[in-house]
Amino acid sequence: MVDVMGHFAMALLWALPAWALWDGRVALLFIGFTLTTAMLPDADLVLRTVLPITHHGITHTVLFVTLVAIVAGVVAEYALESQLERQWLKERGYTLAAGTLFVFVTGGLLLGGYSHLFADMLSAPDIAPPVQPFWPFFEKPWSVDLIWYNARLWNAGLLLVAVILHALVAATGFSYSHRWGIQRAE
Repeated sequence: MVDVMGHFAMALLWALPAWALWDGRVALLFIGFTLTTAMLPDADLVLRTVLPITHHGITHTVLFVTLVAIVAGVVAEYALESQLERQWLKERGYTLAAGTLFVFVTGGLLLGGYSHLFADMLSAPDIAPPVQPFWPFFEKPWSVDLIWYNARLWNAGLLLVAVILHALVAATGFSYSHRWGIQRAE
């Protein structure tokens, strides 16, 4: 597993396509949301104080990340959509297409969570057990002995590359001319 800086870097890299889906503030909001979800699998560090789970256990699986993302997306779509439109979008003349909030929340959680799993798979299990990301379908640990957990140069270098790539994409204005899922209210 990499450290927190490495997880943020990986999430930034995985969130680069947001610039192609949305422009300006919406892309930045999605990228920021993806960053906040990059540590989702490490929820086990908190949960293990009240549940009998281990680090790199169930929360470090594709199944867990996918289920959390879908449930959160459904809750956001049905519980928050009208409030979001009422408080933020309608006054600016916009409305959300059906399913937009679900895709936004689910996509951010999937990207953040999967990027975390991927980063953990790149490192040797030096201070924690190896991850089994495909449990319960495949119980073998998956790990590539590429990165040491405290490799500050690697983690900082990856973060620097990710920030530079985002800055370049933002500066070139690379995005579609529309905001996917957000339309002018009629």
